[in-house]
Amino acid sequence: MSQGNIDVPVQVAEVDPEKLEACTLLEVINRVSGKWPIGILLEAMRGPVRFTELERAVEGISRRMLTLTLRNLERDGLLVRTVYPTVPPRVEYEATPMAKELYQSLTGLLGWAERHRESIAAARVVYDGHSAC
Repeated sequence: MSQGNIDVPVQVAEVDPEKLEACTLLEVINRVSGKWPIGILLEAMRGPVRFTELERAVEGISRRMLTLTLRNLERDGLLVRTVYPTVPPRVEYEATPMAKELYQSLTGLLGWAERHRESIAAARVVYDGHSAC
């Protein structure tokens, strides 16, 4: 017996504001912790940087991935893209104040990692010894 199409009203679920906020936070953290964004942001911290300079500075990145990552960083408010009316057009990317604040946080994380490098290495040795059994 075929059920066919039954007209059932579709209910739109309400979006929980806390879940929406958590999703946004996770999305941004995932975006800046990816393979390429930190290298791009580090270059942009030094001042305005052109696309080709980024392409040379961020080792291994393709033009397509650089373009997508720049768009995402700009969308998230971490980079400002400026197009100058020249022939050919000159485009520069610069870190926003929000990105500079993020840089300070990353510097803190780097300091933490350096302070605890030996403890982390020791914990890995202990863990790997237990999990090999």
